[in-house]
Amino acid sequence: MRKEECFYLGKVVSKYSFRGEVLVKLDTDEPEIYEQMESVFVEINKNLIPFFIEKCRLHKSSLLRIAFEDVKDEASAAQIIGKALYLPLSALPPLTGNRFYYHEVIGFTLMDKTHGNIGIIQSVNDSASQVLFEAEKDGKLLLLPISDDILQKVDRRTQTIYVETPEGLVDLYLKG
Repeated sequence: MRKEECFYLGKVVSKYSFRGEVLVKLDTDEPEIYEQMESVFVEINKNLIPFFIEKCRLHKSSLLRIAFEDVKDEASAAQIIGKALYLPLSALPPLTGNRFYYHEVIGFTLMDKTHGNIGIIQSVNDSASQVLFEAEKDGKLLLLPISDDILQKVDRRTQTIYVETPEGLVDLYLKG
């Protein structure tokens, strides 16, 4: 399995027991949907290695306590501390309405209420405090904040996201 075909699920943050159980900090708003997993991919030396799960359950509110089939002691568990976990994109639960996964909207058209087509989404930048669409139109880059105030409708069928941008924002990027 290639990393491009997967999504980041979380990271092994600590050992839990002397029997090799570990705690995983999940990168999700709904950790409970991952309690029934049978396996995950663990990134080791830039390779995704399948790890099969014996037992998996929520620990406190945002951690998942996992017992892997081949991790039976503290030493084995210590080797995967800090490692990232991945699942295939096909394991993502489908979203509806205006909720979307960042990877899902790459290639969608941004359609502004005032300006019409303002570009094709090239990527989503989530490294800053404000998540941004990075769109391209006629060779120019447009950065658009992703917020409920701006986002009007996600149309998966036509691969279009309808937005209402603040006055002057589009002109800043696309004019001149």
